[in-house]
Amino acid sequence: MTRDVFIREIRQSESMLYHVAKSILKNDSDCADAVQETLLKAYEKLHTLKQDQFFRTWITRILINECNGVLRKRKCVISYEEYMENAGAAENKKYTHLYMAILNLTEELRILVTLYYIEGFSQKEIAEILHMQEGTIKSRLSRARALLKEQLTEEGSYLPVKATGAKMQLR
Repeated sequence: MTRDVFIREIRQSESMLYHVAKSILKNDSDCADAVQETLLKAYEKLHTLKQDQFFRTWITRILINECNGVLRKRKCVISYEEYMENAGAAENKKYTHLYMAILNLTEELRILVTLYYIEGFSQKEIAEILHMQEGTIKSRLSRARALLKEQLTEEGSYLPVKATGAKMQLR
């Protein structure tokens, strides 16, 4: 892959990378740092990409590893609960009920929902990224949808959602 192709691919993937980082880290500044580190590592390791068509899957895997590294470093500094109380209060006002419900899912389900519904990865691609079986991805997505429906129904902000392919459509 040439430098120009790499830059074009990155520009096409910027919002996807941010969404994935946000689903893991929940903090804008940590997301920006993780994405930036991912881009640096990807450029340095570009020679390890065997086929250009797998670029999105490859860079998403690098990003997830980088986000997990940020979480490990964060554990040493402040407790997760304390951090979420401080960061959550300031950020809750900016987002929709659905977005907040997604953030309340476990990290495992939050990543799947982001990759599948928001970024449009197929179940097969997600299975490759997360090193899981497609059946596991399918069942966890089903569990995530049920939890989101339950949570949004309790809040009174539920809108019926129809899942079609890799997109959610509000009715």
